[in-house]
Amino acid sequence: MLIANATLADGRRRDVRVEGEHIAAVERRLSADADEIELDAAGKLLLPGMIDSHVHFREPGFPHKETWASGSRAAAAGGVTTIVDQPNTQPPTVTGETFDEKATCTTDSIVDFGINGGVTPDWRPDELLDRPVFALGEVFLADSTGKMGIDADLFADAVTAATERGVPVTVHAEDATRFDASARERSEAQRASESASGRRPRANDADAWSAFRTPDAELAAVERACEVGRAAGAQLHIAHASTPAGIDAANSTKMTCEVTPHHLLLSRDDLDDLGTFGRMNPPLRSEERRKGVYERVADGTVDLVATDHAPHTREEKDAGIWDAPSGVPGVETALPLLLAEARAGRLDHERVRDLTATNPAAVFDLPRKGRIEVGKDADLVLVDPDATREVRGEELATDCGWTPFEGYEGVFPERTMVRGETVYERTDGEERFGAAIGTNVRSRK
Repeated sequence: MLIANATLADGRRRDVRVEGEHIAAVERRLSADADEIELDAAGKLLLPGMIDSHVHFREPGFPHKETWASGSRAAAAGGVTTIVDQPNTQPPTVTGETFDEKATCTTDSIVDFGINGGVTPDWRPDELLDRPVFALGEVFLADSTGKMGIDADLFADAVTAATERGVPVTVHAEDATRFDASARERSEAQRASESASGRRPRANDADAWSAFRTPDAELAAVERACEVGRAAGAQLHIAHASTPAGIDAANSTKMTCEVTPHHLLLSRDDLDDLGTFGRMNPPLRSEERRKGVYERVADGTVDLVATDHAPHTREEKDAGIWDAPSGVPGVETALPLLLAEARAGRLDHERVRDLTATNPAAVFDLPRKGRIEVGKDADLVLVDPDATREVRGEELATDCGWTPFEGYEGVFPERTMVRGETVYERTDGEERFGAAIGTNVRSRK
């Protein structure tokens, strides 16, 4: 294929030739060969595919929430060409055997992938780290979905084991000792009072969750994790940083960090509308903190954006705040929302490219990914930067069928390619998905 007249993130107009799985040429002007498909991309933006280093595809164990087939289709529809799945499935990915079990689920993936290994008291590091794990983590310093929170001693041992094998460590940084138990007590007392007065209790008092899992809990955990990582000489990455202080703590110790679209674009001010659908870990923060996070994403302090795509069904989320599961979907909407931010002038396309592709490839050592250059994998996303459409949960490919960004404007892909194969195409409102060609990026020679 020859993609002609495309605009790259830095504004250059280039023709891009794809041969097999790779980019064969990037020039001002190329002539199409006789047997070559020529795609006119005039007025279109061509980006390297997003590398989403933090998703939860829920298989094995919870296929009613998301499967590798549905999750990878959602990824492709959102311009994501590589995903990294986290270990808190059922069984958790903490042994060689459970890694192999998860690997059997990946045959349905239409995008490339990595599989992270997890840490629990039952983990088997020798056999787990013998597998082609992408990274160790998300290592949970406090319980979240799957209840894989571990103590300080096991965390230090895990960081040492991974570092000895040259494996990066990603950390869910919350310190449960800093949670505010009085927030739950106040919430439950208020519900009891409302019930006694004959009013319907506010089962969806979602702001109580943000009050419970405090900003200080994140900062304390980031500082502790970075101290352990620095002592071990580890490559440590902080997942879903949600506060300016947490980001600054990681940056000050030369550790990398990511921010999710929901912590970038949503705050506690949105919880009246979201209810328990806005419960996630770490929780949404104040509008002031959200703005501080956005500033650090825009100015380069934050290394990358990852989604923490964590789908649950509507029925599961439609519960009281202390009973609903934590997590929101996001793999399909992250890049479109960031491109909409660029369209509005709040980010530029180069920053979006770096946050979603170039920097993740550098942080996690994916030399074939993340750039539109000769010899790189032809993981490409073609979009019309001026064409927007509303985000609608019922129209998304994810199985859960909802989104916290309902009604937001997004700039969605027209075409997504993985190693030269078109895995997603949208024409005149009709979507077509490609075959299951995804491979483990740590297994490729």
